[in-house]
Amino acid sequence: MNEIGMATTDAELAVEAAITQIPDWHSRKLRYKAVLGGISNTNFRIEVEGDSLSYFLKIPGRGTEMFIDRKAAAAASKQAEIIGIGPRTFDYLAHLDIEIAEFIDGRRPSTHRDFADPQIRRAAVSIYRDFHAAPDLPLTKTVFDMIDEHYAQVEALGGYWPVDHTWLHEQYRQARAAIEASGLDLVPCFNDPMPGNFLIGEDKSIKLIDFEYASNNERLYDLAIWSGEMFFSEAIDREIIEDYFGRYDTGYHARFIVLKALADIKWSTWAMVQNRISTLDFDFYKYGIWKHMRARYIINDPRWPLLLKAL
Repeated sequence: MNEIGMATTDAELAVEAAITQIPDWHSRKLRYKAVLGGISNTNFRIEVEGDSLSYFLKIPGRGTEMFIDRKAAAAASKQAEIIGIGPRTFDYLAHLDIEIAEFIDGRRPSTHRDFADPQIRRAAVSIYRDFHAAPDLPLTKTVFDMIDEHYAQVEALGGYWPVDHTWLHEQYRQARAAIEASGLDLVPCFNDPMPGNFLIGEDKSIKLIDFEYASNNERLYDLAIWSGEMFFSEAIDREIIEDYFGRYDTGYHARFIVLKALADIKWSTWAMVQNRISTLDFDFYKYGIWKHMRARYIINDPRWPLLLKAL
């Protein structure tokens, strides 16, 4: 681990500048090291002389303020802590919009393979149910708000559009009209189910981390985006719906599939923003192209018009 004064990169310089501002840590030996994971920020583990726990700190990635409300993210993290599904949080650097949380030992980041285990899937459904039942978050941002925001950003940045962008946008517009006509079910949503954001214990219990994209959003979107991220089959989607609601419902399933497509449109467009602004070593262009491709696959299903009518 590095000590203060050993920084060689911009991110390390930034973390040193941040942690040396914390009054509670003055005159104490500080050590830090980068933590792998995430495609928006640079993450660090911090050790403070005399403290029994380590800390997790993220340095916001360049341009992420375009689509992340850091104060709203901190409020969501605090709410997750209060209801027992997230780590302890600390507001030492809240004035810099830098979030610090407890570094959770004894748990590991999940992988896609973990969610092939029905017990882990059920634990995740329970976590989602708990978060959705919590008080409203300070930020309401629906999947439609996110897509529209990213569309405008790609336009402003001169970013990449797929050759069938006009067609994709029309499919999005039709899906949005169908969902809005049926009414949105707004609850606190996680909105970012990358495997590394689920920390799994030896008992297969789960804690969530990284609430940067959390907002009040459509309830089923939160489950649908998780299903898409984990490549679940429709059989597992049915299982998730039954587990979450206590019964399977074809209308919920139709909404689930449509929201999977919208999630891919959201993240494909987000990737094209990141492709223009991010300095992280990640192929956002390839990621976005793949997400566009999967959205097309769902929309080109012969059932698509029937799914929209079923909403």
